[in-house]
Amino acid sequence: MTNELVAQPGARLLTAEQFQRLADVPTEIEWLANLGSKCTRRAYDEAIRDFMRFTGIAAPGEFRLVGRAHVIAWRDALIGRRLSPASVRHRLAALSSLFEYLCECNSVTNNPVKGVKRPAVETSVGKTPALGDHQAAALLSAPTGESVKSKRDRAILATLLYHALRREELCKLRVRDVGTMRRGIAHITVSGKGGKTRYVPLHPAAASLIADYLEGAGHGADADGGLFRATQAQRTTPGNRALTPDAVYKLVRRYTGDLGFIVGAHSLRATAATNALDNGADIAKVQEWLGHANIATTRIYDHRRTRPEDSPTYKVLYG
Repeated sequence: MTNELVAQPGARLLTAEQFQRLADVPTEIEWLANLGSKCTRRAYDEAIRDFMRFTGIAAPGEFRLVGRAHVIAWRDALIGRRLSPASVRHRLAALSSLFEYLCECNSVTNNPVKGVKRPAVETSVGKTPALGDHQAAALLSAPTGESVKSKRDRAILATLLYHALRREELCKLRVRDVGTMRRGIAHITVSGKGGKTRYVPLHPAAASLIADYLEGAGHGADADGGLFRATQAQRTTPGNRALTPDAVYKLVRRYTGDLGFIVGAHSLRATAATNALDNGADIAKVQEWLGHANIATTRIYDHRRTRPEDSPTYKVLYG
């Protein structure tokens, strides 16, 4: 055995009590802790807790007694509570994920969620409203004045509308993530869902507004620091705290409300995707741009099929 694999005296970091406590962690809890996304952990935890309340499960070990009949009964109860088909499918997906992990760990022999029919979801039309071009233009100009906050808000709105970022992705941006050069073009390095990184070309209009904001805010040299930060008046604690997704949501709601059309931050993502497709962007490229795993999700934003002028009717020619 090499020296690298031999524990050196006094090198132990875990106490015996801590080691035993970690060894006794139930597999079900281990599964939840192993999920990469904080948002996914929260949503899946809520789903599993709901299932436990429904079935009366009091201890993690009781999951080993669950059969398909229990899952079907829970599904029907969720539908009876008038949860949307998408919500029911999401909760079943959470339970299925847990059982897949238990199968991998040889804690159970099968996944009882498999084979349970899930309610159909209409995915051809998105529910998130997209802004019209005139509304988007008005929103980009909504923050007025030359204060640091106004400059920051203009840069945030431009980053969302020109790059279709999720608000969580926007809040994760560090100063050094903006302006990454790839083949001579400035890009934004985006940390997306599932720990996936994608590189989005930086739109010149957004680049100018971000540079103006950083110059006014004074943290352009803090490469590892958050890009969009709470202003001094907004901070509840000392330091340069990055904006939270909730703060971005409220920011968009406030400016759109002042303009007479209240929407959330996700509508700006839908607006960017819809605008790109309407202006001829290739749908496969838009899928990559948005960070979608499935192109069916991207098609939600493709309204070209519903425009009469794009109908195949006008492509039919005889003679």
